[in-house]
Formats: sequence, structure tokens, C-alpha cells
Amino acid sequence: MGLRRSFKGSIVVLALVLTACAGVRVLMPTPNVHLDPSRDFYGGLDRELMSTEVPLFYVTDRVPETDDEGGLQYGYERSPSLAFGSAVVDLGRDISWEGLLVASRTQDRLKDVEMDLRDVNEIARTPDVPLPFREEDGLIVEHPELVAQREQAVEVFRRSFLRRLELTPRKEVFIFVHGYANTFADASFALAELWHFVGRIGVPLVYTWPAGHPGLFGYTYDRESSEFTVYHLRQVLARIASFPEVEKIHLIAHSRGTDVALSAVRELTIAARAAGLDPREQFKIHNFILAAPDLDLQVGTVRLVGDKIPLSTHRLTIYTSPEDKAIGAATSLFASPRGRIGKFGEEQLTGALKEVVDYSNANLAIVNFTTAEGAIGSLGDSYGHSYFRDAPSVASDVVITLRDDLDPGAPGRPLTPVTHHLWKIPAGYPAVTTGP
Repeated sequence: MGLRRSFKGSIVVLALVLTACAGVRVLMPTPNVHLDPSRDFYGGLDRELMSTEVPLFYVTDRVPETDDEGGLQYGYERSPSLAFGSAVVDLGRDISWEGLLVASRTQDRLKDVEMDLRDVNEIARTPDVPLPFREEDGLIVEHPELVAQREQAVEVFRRSFLRRLELTPRKEVFIFVHGYANTFADASFALAELWHFVGRIGVPLVYTWPAGHPGLFGYTYDRESSEFTVYHLRQVLARIASFPEVEKIHLIAHSRGTDVALSAVRELTIAARAAGLDPREQFKIHNFILAAPDLDLQVGTVRLVGDKIPLSTHRLTIYTSPEDKAIGAATSLFASPRGRIGKFGEEQLTGALKEVVDYSNANLAIVNFTTAEGAIGSLGDSYGHSYFRDAPSVASDVVITLRDDLDPGAPGRPLTPVTHHLWKIPAGYPAVTTGP
């Protein structure tokens, strides 16, 4: 009875901590880097992108639904087929582009910038998976008619995608994978505001999986949904990488979404290396960002280090925080013996793991954030789990990493070194202070 009560208690705490805030969603706090008057993040934009509207693409294996007004939306149920589509996030229901720029360059906004999701439009849909298959002359062959339907759906999406790519000189894709309890709208808002503060370069694409099941055991449903969706994400990454017009893919994942993204990249890596291919060249993943990873440390270590995932991408960045209450609750729920990666710090870097990390020449950075060191705190998340967007110092490092393509410690990205591959975000980052 005591064990059952403890389990239910952990589930309740985790549900409260990780559930996205209800009500109107407002624009994330301005990253510190946008306060620098010498930097212009929005100069030279195509006129079509100079708007409060953020056009983004989505790929989802959520089941489609309709809202009260008959509009398209997506729920938490699992779909065996993939939908490709477009949507618009409005960063400010009642302000102009110039007003949005003012709000994006200050942390003392006169009023909240309310966001709105609209114009959700499904462009194409693949057949259900798995496709029927059989063996012919030693080869596995899928049903040819269904393969043709799948290829047609991908081609319809590709044409729409490439028209958007033509608007930006940087032929890059920013893919965001959300975490537990996030709705389709939550994920869209998170990517739209991040892409806005990166400077509206490249093309934003949200990969949104069937999360957000209501009730006491929503976390367990979402956790299995995160396993269900890995196959689909793997296909999406491989497809987009196959577009010759795409030069770089930036993969950003948060919370439970880090396990989804890592599992997909791991499976692609294993297949590529078995075929004698370099996964960095094959899949074009330039930045791979894991923010607040909801991953057991031992499990994550085997997947990341054991399968040498840091050598599957140009740069791997992992954001952790000892003050993340959501990760703390998950640690208790799953009885993680050495904790979870989302709370990783110097004290966990010991023994064989330290030897492996110290020996590696991979472009890997573990970036630790703590409000106790004077950095501006997580303004919109009292549980300290969404600091990658709510803490202006951490959001600045994400922006600098993606936009400026800088390694930690380089001029322009002045993180504080702790030990090999481990860094901390100093107070007021990225401002450089001198003297006492």
C-alpha cells in the first residue's frame, strides 16, 4: 500500500510539474543577447518574413481532430500515418512588426505579447505503417502501390518546403521536438518564438508527437507515445536530409522529446555506420541540442557514449540544471540510481564516464545552468524545467549556438569552463564583466 501511494504521489507531482501552462501563451522573455544594441538580428530579411506572423511547417503522427468551429487540430491519440502541413503562429495579436521588434529588444515590455495559432493546413499524408512487405530474391520489398503513395505525399510536402527555403540565404532547417504533456499548439509556439529570436533564418519545422493524454497516468501514456513515434521521426530526418537543397539540419529537443530525438538519431547512426557511411554527412545534423533531458543517466550514457552519438553530429549541446524540479520528480519516480541527465553536474562526471569524456575529441558541450549563480531566473516556469526558453541567459546561448555557429568558450560565446566538455552559464550571460 505504501509503495502504491508513493508511486501515485510521484505521478501526481510529475504531472503538475511537467504539464504545460493553460490559458493564453505569451512570448518568451527576451534573450540577453538581444539587448546588445550593436547586433541586428532582423536586418536583411525577406519582406515576406517581416511580419508578426511566423509561418512554420509541421510533421505529426497525432490523430487529426476538429475544434468547435470546425477547424483542423491534432490531439493526443496515435496515428499510424504521418501528416505534413503548415501553420501560422502570430507573435502578437494586436501589434505591428515594428512593435514586435521593440518587444524583442527589451525585457521590460509594456504588456505581454500574446501568441495565437491559426491556419493549420494539412498538405499531405502518408499511408499507415507498417506497410505490407515480403521477401523477394533475398530482398525485403514493401507493397509497391503504398510505396508510391508515400513517395507522392513526401514530394507534395517537399515542393511546399522548398518554396519557403528560397526566402532565406541560409539553407538550414530548425526541427523542434517537444516533451511530455505538450499539445500541438504548445510545440508550435515554442518553435515559433525560438525561430524568431534566432533571427528568422532557415526554415522552422515542428515535429509533434502524440503527447498530452489527460488524467493521472498521462505521463505513462506519453512515455509510450514517445517510443511509438521514434520510427516516424527517423523517417522524417532521413527524408529532409535527402533534399539536396538542405545544407544543415538543427535538431532541438526538450524534456521527454530528448529521448525521442536521441533514439531516432541513434538508430540512423547504427544503420549508416553498418553501411560504411558517415552519419554526419548522410543526415546533415549540424547542431543537436538536448535541453533538460528526461533521461536516466545510465541509460543515456549507454545510448550517447556507447553508440558514439557525439560523432554523428557536428555539435552536440546538452543543457542541464540541478534546480530542475521536473527532472527531480522523474528521478524519484523511476528510481534512477545515478540520477538523470537533466540534472547532470560535475559530481556525476566520475570514474569511467569521466575517462571517456576526457578522452573524446567530439564537439560535445554539457552546459550547466543554476539561478543561484546570479543568472536571470526562469521567469515563466516555477519548476525550472523550461529554462531553455524562459531564462534569458540560457536562451541566449541557444541563439548564439544556432545563429552564430560558435563552440563554447569562443569569442562571442563566453561560457565558464568547469572541466573538459563541461561548462557553466555565468551571471548576466553573454555579457563579459571585468573586475570584482
